[in-house]
Amino acid sequence: MTTEPVLIAGAWQVADSTGMFQAENPATKEALAPVYPISSWVDCDAVLDAAAAAFVEMRSMPGSRVAEFLEAFANAIEARADDLVEIANLETALPKSPRLADVELPRTTGQLRQAAAAARSSNWTQPVIDSANNIRSCYGAIGPVCVFGPNNFPFAFGSASGGDFAAAIAAGNPVIAKANSSHPGTTKIFAECAKAAAEETNMPEGIVQLIYRTNHDIGQQMVTDERVGATGYTGSRGAGLALKRAADGAGKPIYLELSSVNPVVFLPAVLQQKGAELATEFSGSCLMGTGQFCTNPGMVLVVKSEAADQFIEAVTTQFSEAPVGTLLSGSVEKSMHQSHQILTAAGAEVLCGTGGGSGTGYCTANSLLKVTGAQFLRDPETMQTEAFGNSSLIVVAEDLDEAAAVLSTLEGNLTGCLYSAEDGSDDAAYDLLAPVLRQKVGRLLNDKMPTGVAVSPAMNHGGPYPATGHPGFTAVGIPGAMLRFAMLQCYDNVRATRLPEILRDDYEGQAQRLIDGVWT
Repeated sequence: MTTEPVLIAGAWQVADSTGMFQAENPATKEALAPVYPISSWVDCDAVLDAAAAAFVEMRSMPGSRVAEFLEAFANAIEARADDLVEIANLETALPKSPRLADVELPRTTGQLRQAAAAARSSNWTQPVIDSANNIRSCYGAIGPVCVFGPNNFPFAFGSASGGDFAAAIAAGNPVIAKANSSHPGTTKIFAECAKAAAEETNMPEGIVQLIYRTNHDIGQQMVTDERVGATGYTGSRGAGLALKRAADGAGKPIYLELSSVNPVVFLPAVLQQKGAELATEFSGSCLMGTGQFCTNPGMVLVVKSEAADQFIEAVTTQFSEAPVGTLLSGSVEKSMHQSHQILTAAGAEVLCGTGGGSGTGYCTANSLLKVTGAQFLRDPETMQTEAFGNSSLIVVAEDLDEAAAVLSTLEGNLTGCLYSAEDGSDDAAYDLLAPVLRQKVGRLLNDKMPTGVAVSPAMNHGGPYPATGHPGFTAVGIPGAMLRFAMLQCYDNVRATRLPEILRDDYEGQAQRLIDGVWT
């Protein structure tokens, strides 16, 4: 059977494969027609060689040239918008509009253009000039980057289009894209757009390459290869940690986005004042997109009260009455059931759902579970089992001290939210809980659900383990996201003519300078 070609060194070619696979339409559970190869090490070796060759040219390439490629790529994506929306809808069951066409695709091209602007300015390199000691430093490209994309954002986090891709390219690195098996056809169109943009802007052949799938051993071999500079991975905790163990053993940087329950805390007074409104806001956030966001609010913490009981009753009703959406794949459906079984076996009470859904294709009923604070504290690790999808766990603490104890046992998360009364009546409670939650999350929100992730330079889409593999970096936000794929390069007593332009004394751009012992 003929399989789709892989992109190696600027050319589409027949894969050296060890097997094949097909994507599924989650709404019908039917296999889609194209057949894709599972690449052997022969393919991986070839893309690594081509990426290494491309990096030799890119590491001294002006940021303006990289910017031209990223802008041409964004233009090419917009020219193929209808094709991309059509195939992504087939492969993921995500709505064509507004989700794919009106939200995710403009976000994707927007962050590519933001990355282009950062590459062109060079300010992201953070030049530091100590003229007196003739020591200078800046960030520079690290080398070929492997990008593993997730299943839930085929455009904005895709391996050949998304945030990791944009950040790696903008920092001056070629990218080896490993498609997600749920949407290989979508990724192939992005790679076609990237190839066209590379030809238009005269980029090296290996700037963007695509393989669809490998076995686990070969994936681990790739991230440890001496030709690789770094890896970006978004996906399941198990697969990500296997890659991390391999990369760490080889001393190779790897940046992971793995798992997050994103706790939302409703303080007592705000629940009493507008509990019904908050129930609607929370239900809408949790069930949006069938809950398949990495920032989905998968845990709620309240303090025992009549207002909390009314809030829980309202949320249960809304979950029960809301339509059931389609999950991204059969594996997501299976994982949801497994997570619910783990939680209920540990003592969680089912308020609604956990069974088969009444939606289309792969689905699970909108599910709400509940435990007391004491139950949570007896087994916090199990109670933080992520049920990725249209599900959440409500934790009812006996008092604020128990609520603080619950927060202190949390693993690292991408986000954490605190809702409090506007009249100040929750301020003492906030002052008790916020410092505890602050250390457990990358992004702390007030009076706002976490599901929106703005592409802003101030954004942190990261957090302590296991939300990510390192708490000091973000996967969203240019230029911050670029530093994951850069190395700090120091020049000591290097002649001016041999320095990068940004480190010379006559550099007119933004640089931190040490003059007479004072940084300016």
